[in-house]
Amino acid sequence: MNLGTNTRYHSQNADLRELLAAAAAGNRPAWNNIVELFTPLVSSVVRRYRLTDSDGDDVRQELWLKLVRHLDDLREPRALPGWILTTTRNEALRVLRAQRRIDLVDPLIESQLGQVHSIALDERLLQQERCQAMRTALGTLKVEHQQLILVAFADPDISYRQIGRWLGMPIGSIGPTRARCLEKLRNTAAVQALAS
Repeated sequence: MNLGTNTRYHSQNADLRELLAAAAAGNRPAWNNIVELFTPLVSSVVRRYRLTDSDGDDVRQELWLKLVRHLDDLREPRALPGWILTTTRNEALRVLRAQRRIDLVDPLIESQLGQVHSIALDERLLQQERCQAMRTALGTLKVEHQQLILVAFADPDISYRQIGRWLGMPIGSIGPTRARCLEKLRNTAAVQALAS
């Protein structure tokens, strides 16, 4: 199967569909092709969260295990990059949350566990508000446009060639489609409310 950038949009989806079906049936080379194809996307998300090498390896391992378990559930090949992106992000956040729960305390020094840092709390609340506004705004876009925005912003260094390959989009349509999607996001009520 050729998943190169020279194949047409529908052919890429058909090839990915066949690749997913073969991997679900236990075809090891098909699975290896999926891993090879999407490893740059996974790595870009891991880099974004600045995880240590061992934590990054844990995130990757958990992602691929989840994908193996859910191969039969994937109905739309175009949804795979978005699923990988979201799952990798969630795993990275899970690792980071687990690290934050461990607070080393010296019992000989006055404990600060009871103190609430209002600045940090305010920042977290504002960040959560922004994230919710973006989730709401993204929900107004078509699924393929949501995936484009998520993939494009996962790592600023991702090339249009990689995005086109992952999403099965012609390279020339990525920039204009991305610009239209961003304009739609800016005009949503959720983002307008946040901006004001």
